[in-house]
Amino acid sequence: MEIVSYNVNGIRAALKKGFLEWLASHNPSIICIQETKAQESQIDTPLFEELGYHCYWFSAEKKGYSGVGILTKEKPENIEYGIGMEKFDKEGRNLRADFKNFSVMSMYLPSGTNTDRLEYKFEYMDTLHTYLSDLKKTFPNLIVCGDYNICHQAIDIHDPVRNVTVSGFLPEERAWLDTFVENGFVDSFRYLNKSPHQYSWWSYRANARNNNKGWRLDYAMVTMPLKQNIENVDILNEIKHSDHCPISVTLKL
Repeated sequence: MEIVSYNVNGIRAALKKGFLEWLASHNPSIICIQETKAQESQIDTPLFEELGYHCYWFSAEKKGYSGVGILTKEKPENIEYGIGMEKFDKEGRNLRADFKNFSVMSMYLPSGTNTDRLEYKFEYMDTLHTYLSDLKKTFPNLIVCGDYNICHQAIDIHDPVRNVTVSGFLPEERAWLDTFVENGFVDSFRYLNKSPHQYSWWSYRANARNNNKGWRLDYAMVTMPLKQNIENVDILNEIKHSDHCPISVTLKL
């Protein structure tokens, strides 16, 4: 079963750039979407249903901002919107689909573009850590896909020296990912692929994508019991509907 995660940087904009055609061709079992930037009523859901997907959306209260989605070929047993904290849920950052033997979350972790948002990001990270620690007790087979807005190691960013004071590569953010992994999650991509220069986001400035000056911000983290089920991982960097590209993990489930 292939699970794809993709920050589309606006679902309506991505559709105009060929996202639907790519999805039909690639045909993953599940795709977790972040940054839809749309209310559910603004998304042409029947387009995805025609491809055989059950569609679920969790939008931010603020229009044109944030928002996550899950498209799945198999109908889930349960859908969970948010993590039960209004402060974070009003930004549409977490959506979970529960199946018989596993659970998948689409997550959009905040960026820390200024002091206020950085404080919000750290508060969200602490809250999420507690939430997922409890959730693993109910769903030991858990996949948390999404835009984490953090590069974990120096290998995951094109310029680790000059970016060490930039949100997304701060020591405190990276330490949080260390704790995330120590708490029983596996970075599925790095489990199979140790190569450098593997990125999932590039700035629109300075021809960064063509020069591959990027950041690996997108992850498919799986709980330890699923480690042995990881069959393949990929960063689909040739796909260009967004400033991010899709990532994927194939699990034997």
